[in-house]
Amino acid sequence: MTEVFKFRFRGPAGGIAVNLRAEATTLEGGIPPHSMQIYKNIWLGLPESGMHWKDAAWLAFGVSINAHALSKILPDGILIRTSSLDYPLSDYQSEAAALAMDGWLHERFDIESSGATVTHEISEDQFTFTWGETTQPFSDAPG
Repeated sequence: MTEVFKFRFRGPAGGIAVNLRAEATTLEGGIPPHSMQIYKNIWLGLPESGMHWKDAAWLAFGVSINAHALSKILPDGILIRTSSLDYPLSDYQSEAAALAMDGWLHERFDIESSGATVTHEISEDQFTFTWGETTQPFSDAPG
């Protein structure tokens, strides 16, 4: 069943809003075409309608920061199938896709917090994202 997660962060002059529609299914039918492996038996399927590459990358990152915890509770694997991601009347920040996925996973499964957050730096008038223990997203370097 598809579930909607609405990520919201309010800044002083606007904010970030992301709606993620996704569902979790087993891998009984095998690995579906056009999906990507995140970690061991953790897979992500993107919307059939397609999406911007940055949104896809950040969605995958949102799964990856939770992948170890998901593997522990779902050793047979899982497919997280996203059906849509939209930004209703908000500042566009592709990193927010990771926070929406992170929130969806924590709402759907009983897993420990990844530590992913966003703040608004007033002095620089910008959003700052942190990723728990991950300091360099998309890097092969440790930590």
